[in-house]
Amino acid sequence: MEQDTESRPSREPRRSGRATRGWPLAAVLLALILVLVLLGRFFQPPGLGDLFGSDTKDRTGPAVLKSIQDMNRHEGAAGAYQVVVDLEKDTRFLPDAIRGTRTLYVASGSVSAYVDFSGLGENAVTVDEERTTATLRLPHARLDRPFLDPERSYTVSKQRGLLDRLGDLFSDNPAGEQAVNVLAARHIGDAAKESDLTTRAERNTTAMLQGLLRALGFEKVTVTYG
Repeated sequence: MEQDTESRPSREPRRSGRATRGWPLAAVLLALILVLVLLGRFFQPPGLGDLFGSDTKDRTGPAVLKSIQDMNRHEGAAGAYQVVVDLEKDTRFLPDAIRGTRTLYVASGSVSAYVDFSGLGENAVTVDEERTTATLRLPHARLDRPFLDPERSYTVSKQRGLLDRLGDLFSDNPAGEQAVNVLAARHIGDAAKESDLTTRAERNTTAMLQGLLRALGFEKVTVTYG
């Protein structure tokens, strides 16, 4: 019995050898997957995009009404604008290939000009005794905030350094366009200020009020702004 026990071979080293041989294979597979993901992320060669294709599902909940505001104003004119934003961000002492971004973005938007009626006082409208003449005193037209149209705005090109590309992998908002959107809105707003939108808005508001009051029987309608 003792001889049989001593001559029985041990199987423990075999199991340990199999486990040891499995680690290099797992490491190679993990490295291969990582390389394919990086290639699909940065270089996107033909055919590789289908391998890591993704489905888009809209799980957005219903919109929640936060507030309601009465529109006591007349929009007399609106202008459509387009601007090409060329935004570059550099880092000192580092080449652009390592750290830096440059974005070429085409932004389309509009700006409205309106006359506000909400602050009119009792003396804003004067009518004579015969009710044939009316005088209206209104504030000057104002420019509304620029509105960017996301369906007609798009990125032409975006160049990023290696560190910026790696940072996008761990960012909640990779390659965000907030900076170029803010800059585009600023340029569109400046262009609207240099245009004649407010003058057009006052002229169109005057025509609207004159047509309305003349339909009510007034023969002479005067509209002033100040």
